[in-house]
Amino acid sequence: MKSLFKITLLMVVLISFASCKKDSRPNYQFMPNMYESVGYETYSESDAFKNGVEAQLPADGTIARGHDLYEIENTNEGYELAKATLTSPLEASEIDEVRAGQLYGIYCGVCHGNKGDGQGNLVKREKILGVPSYDDAGRTLTPGSIYHVIYYGRNAMGSYANQLNEEERWQVVDYVMKLKSELGGSQTVKDSI
Repeated sequence: MKSLFKITLLMVVLISFASCKKDSRPNYQFMPNMYESVGYETYSESDAFKNGVEAQLPADGTIARGHDLYEIENTNEGYELAKATLTSPLEASEIDEVRAGQLYGIYCGVCHGNKGDGQGNLVKREKILGVPSYDDAGRTLTPGSIYHVIYYGRNAMGSYANQLNEEERWQVVDYVMKLKSELGGSQTVKDSI
């Protein structure tokens, strides 16, 4: 008799749980704080931090994941230093020409042209003027100078440090040097200025 009572009670409980579920409305949430966190506005006031603002600067000396420290300054002297001393850390086996070509096409080809001849779509449409070819006699392109310009930008070209990580930048540098050699420019560091 006691077991029949327990079975009946269990059935009532199970049926009541099943009957409360409706697909047309959300189910019950147990511990809703795990599902619905408190939303904080980025620049709102907060008692949690000493300065009273929700947005905080990173700790001194920290570097974001996926980034390395680039210590050459964004000056003409820094450009010349990078041009003379900076070399690619990638081994020949690490260079992916297909991927580098895709990255170049996305970020560089629109201005510099897919062949590096300075005839990208924006130049053809006269939105940007004066993009030189990679084989111009007056230009000395080295892997270091190309990397520095990708990192900081130069003249009308902006920085691509946020769009390309370090490995991708070096892939693009190798591709630019390949385009330069295909145009007839030398890949050596001792080009004429």
